[in-house]
Amino acid sequence: MTLQISEIKKVLILGAGTLGLRVGLQSAISGFETTIYDINEQAFKAAIKTQDSILKMLVRNGKLNEEAVEQVKARLTFTTDAQAAADDADFLNESVTEQLDLKRDVWRQFGELCPEKTIFTSNTSYLLPSQIAESTGRPSRFCCFHFHDVFYANVVDVMPHEGTATWIVDFLMEMGRVLQQTPVYVKKENTGYIFNYMLMALIGAAGALKTMDIGSIEDIDRSWMGNFKMDMGPFGVLDTVGLDTAWHITSNQPDKKSQSFAALLKTYIDAGKLGVKTGEGFYTYPNPKYKEEGFVSGL
Repeated sequence: MTLQISEIKKVLILGAGTLGLRVGLQSAISGFETTIYDINEQAFKAAIKTQDSILKMLVRNGKLNEEAVEQVKARLTFTTDAQAAADDADFLNESVTEQLDLKRDVWRQFGELCPEKTIFTSNTSYLLPSQIAESTGRPSRFCCFHFHDVFYANVVDVMPHEGTATWIVDFLMEMGRVLQQTPVYVKKENTGYIFNYMLMALIGAAGALKTMDIGSIEDIDRSWMGNFKMDMGPFGVLDTVGLDTAWHITSNQPDKKSQSFAALLKTYIDAGKLGVKTGEGFYTYPNPKYKEEGFVSGL
């Protein structure tokens, strides 16, 4: 059963975390009735607060008006009821914690609950679609559809596995544009897709410089920001990505440099410092040191 974009009425987002809440919001902005599911009802309070902040930013930038904001909010539903979430879903994007066993369990659950028509996609940032596909119960309708920031870094990766139906890929390339993203086709499975593959090389180098005590966190970021005229350096990027996500990726790398950096990340995680989402990581938020005037020059 193929579907056209015009037939997509209900979008289901699994996970109300950093990316799930943003993908869900963009889905509602794009005109889709959108349900955001999470097992933790408390997650919705934080999600709604962040969504409100994003909507205010979009109004300030002239991209939405107040009437449109109310329409967007009316298209959003939050629920902890899995069956209600799955009922009549046309399109599903999963954004649960980056743990393979957990993702497989979630997909087994929703593979049984969702109607046959549902298109299945995962927002995993590092896992391969072939590692998850069979858990869905309908691998031909499954593909990775990986968002970045959504509203700032508006790129979405389309990475199929060998069994993904060809029409699903074409559909997702179009869906990416409908969601106001730049769709990028990943021709074959690759850990880290395209951007994250490059990003992890940068993060790995920055982590090694820190763990080998070659430079401080601030000076490593200054070097990157000063040379490339960027708004943040590798450790600022890590805070944005989430130190827990970075740890899941780094800890699975076998080389000694990655393992040393994973150990450093774990000390922050154990202290509850996960980055922007907890208010503290390598820097303190909402006003991190790297945004201060004179940070790059060291004054």
